[in-house]
Amino acid sequence: MISKDNLLIRLMSVNDYKIMAKWLSDEKVLKYYEEPSSDLEMVIKKYEPRINGNHYVTPCIVEYKGNSIGYIQFYKVSKEKLEEYGYKANQLAFGIDQFIGETHLWGKGIGRLIIGLILEYINKIESSASIILDVKKTNERAIACYIKCGFNRIKDLDNEFMLMAYTPKIKLE
Repeated sequence: MISKDNLLIRLMSVNDYKIMAKWLSDEKVLKYYEEPSSDLEMVIKKYEPRINGNHYVTPCIVEYKGNSIGYIQFYKVSKEKLEEYGYKANQLAFGIDQFIGETHLWGKGIGRLIIGLILEYINKIESSASIILDVKKTNERAIACYIKCGFNRIKDLDNEFMLMAYTPKIKLE
């Protein structure tokens, strides 16, 4: 789907269920990712419709130097969510959610590369779309990464999460 240097973002497949179950049962990963601890059966139940194209979310696996290291998903944000976040219902925005499941790779700048690639990809799909995400306020490493990638803090969603947004620069022809 998208590749640059040692990084590849590809569509998730049924062959990725076991690695997802591993990551989604890791307490370090779950400390920051909004997901309950999941076994293989739970992963299949949640991600199978996404893989089969029967869900609004596009699930992807991130590979670094040929090894699966994380997950990223993107989707068009619904009108209801846009209004909840304070946007106009007719505004085009994509949401993204991601994590690096191989925790020994945290803090090495790989997250910034992943975010940069997905921003580039979404910009090719829809060049005027905003990209939004919610992040735990305690996830200082992720917040710093998102700011380096051009995201801005928009507002607190509750006591635990904040909304951040990236708005691409308009290209004049």
